[in-house]
Amino acid sequence: MMKMSIAEAAGSLGQEIPFAYQTTAEDLGATGEDFSFVGEISVRGSLVYTGVCYRVFGEIKAVKAFACDRCLKDCEEEQVLSFEEEFQKAGEENPEGLMVDGDYVDITDMIRDTVLAAQSLSNLCRPDCKGLCPVCGADLNEGDCGCDRFVPDPRLAALQQLINKED
Repeated sequence: MMKMSIAEAAGSLGQEIPFAYQTTAEDLGATGEDFSFVGEISVRGSLVYTGVCYRVFGEIKAVKAFACDRCLKDCEEEQVLSFEEEFQKAGEENPEGLMVDGDYVDITDMIRDTVLAAQSLSNLCRPDCKGLCPVCGADLNEGDCGCDRFVPDPRLAALQQLINKED
């Protein structure tokens, strides 16, 4: 768990109190079916009491491992994610916002949500990945294989049958 005491921050209005945590994706609950994180996830940031709320901000560093969706190569990608959130003590003004848990601010759920929300729906080794040849399975990023990959438009299949009958 990533909990910070608010006692020091509450006594010094506007002063940034730095924090740093090392955790794993498993401890955070930030695991996926088609990706994983290599090593530890580093969380660094600051806690500030603004007089109204406790503001938490910083960055998360992680290394994501995945297989490219197009060419199936194993890849790693370093990610640096920013986060910023405000926590308030429970009261009538903030019945549903992020709450201070007693004398602590727990940022574990916020960090997990930030990491998971930053993951793209498609895992690509690079934006212009050409993938694999559907005929022979060659990696098209390494060069053209020479296979005929022409796929006719199925809406014109009837027209193609007429052309074939005339030949």
